[in-house]
Amino acid sequence: MSSNLKRPALGVIFYFGLMFSLGLYFTFASVQGDYGLFERVQIEAEVKELQLEHERLAAEVASLENKTRRMSDDYLDLDLLDQQARDILGLIRSDEIALN
Repeated sequence: MSSNLKRPALGVIFYFGLMFSLGLYFTFASVQGDYGLFERVQIEAEVKELQLEHERLAAEVASLENKTRRMSDDYLDLDLLDQQARDILGLIRSDEIALN
């Protein structure tokens, strides 16, 4: 007597188990991995922050370039020179009164 019981082959069970495990692994890696969605969101936020800092620094550099140009020998702004002498050196004119 031979039994005609049909049971799934171990190879098929192993194959589907392996495919399911690989699917879980790649899903996890695409969300949590080094190049996953969470990392991308974090990098995009850092890019926005660095762009704002770049804009702030570019404005500061432009302001300093303008002041440097105005203090150069070719273009001397007397008002700026007077302001810098007052601020940095603490100078005052003879007709002014300084209050502390």
